Amino acid sequence: MRIALLSDVHGNLPAFEAVLADVDACGPDEIWCLGDLVGYGAEPDACVALASKRCDLCLAGNHDLVVTGTLDISEFSQNAATAALWTRENIGSEALTFLRGLKPLEEGRELGLWHASPRDPVWEYVLSYSQAEECMDAMEPRIGVVGHSHLALWFQRDGAGEPDGRLAEAGLEHDLARGEWLLNPGGVGQPRDGDERAAWLLLDTEGWSAEWRRVEYPIDAAASAILKAGLPEDLAKRLYKGL
Repeated sequence: MRIALLSDVHGNLPAFEAVLADVDACGPDEIWCLGDLVGYGAEPDACVALASKRCDLCLAGNHDLVVTGTLDISEFSQNAATAALWTRENIGSEALTFLRGLKPLEEGRELGLWHASPRDPVWEYVLSYSQAEECMDAMEPRIGVVGHSHLALWFQRDGAGEPDGRLAEAGLEHDLARGEWLLNPGGVGQPRDGDERAAWLLLDTEGWSAEWRRVEYPIDAAASAILKAGLPEDLAKRLYKGL
């Protein structure tokens, strides 16, 4: 099966629509989202509606859980908390109902699926190989996928050579047939790896391969929506830098 893996949409409708257009051009069998449909961006209802229509599987991220009241907002930075409070006040009932039905992990599949990590599906940022190795120790599937960090990443170990892991540049392809892997598709709505383009991952579970893809989108439209909503200006500015 060919799966489009997305994560961290964060209320950025122009980025989400651009990624889905690229996904459609690739023709995967299913679309899976690893969470954080809302937060930071100014179009939560439209993003949730699009995810409910297009995604075959969707996890809850920490921002989704804060907006639904499942998590305490005190863990958030100032800008994240401001955006979460704005989302709570402006999100519609249908979108809220959808978010309340999501969980931060999906069990019982050939792939391990967590919003953040196998050890902590809600909060842990897997940024180093030492963390990834401990996560691989903790997960049952040979291959796991996480989001949360907004970084396109890969980590692997196979016992035949040195373990490795690093940022995944646009167009990178990996053969996953051997060894253990922990993958991150990167962020759709707020990339943080210095590439402002929206990120996603195409995964083939028959041939066991992965391709990291980047998509240009109208950043001006997303930034203007943030400013029009009265959200912090920094949330608009960072979209242009991919940070």
